[in-house]
Amino acid sequence: MHPFRKAVEARDHEAVIALLADGVVFTSPVAFKPYPGKPITAAILRGVLRVFEDFTYIREIANPDGRDLALVFTATVNGRKLTGCDFLHFDEEGKIDDFTVMVRPLSGANALAEAMNAQFDRIAREAAEGS
Repeated sequence: MHPFRKAVEARDHEAVIALLADGVVFTSPVAFKPYPGKPITAAILRGVLRVFEDFTYIREIANPDGRDLALVFTATVNGRKLTGCDFLHFDEEGKIDDFTVMVRPLSGANALAEAMNAQFDRIAREAAEGS
């Protein structure tokens, strides 16, 4: 099991944040443009864990060189079931420098967008605090 998956499943925020590169770029399934930087990415990931119910990784697909990882997951958001995938790229130091998330179906993506929008003021505050 990959250390990122282990940290997420344990809901260990400190371990998740430790795996992010300072210059990580987070691409959301429901936002138009990517979010650059560790503070905003960490805050978004905390927000996601607050809105996802019964989050479970169901598959791990890794490139043999260890630089790319796809983690397929299921979750529920406000009663809508969704399936998604975290696509992670790792830099030379083993830190995540690119983090892209995709989800389906549209009803699940819409529920996620609505739930995350409700979290965004808190996410922005957390990112500004650098925590």
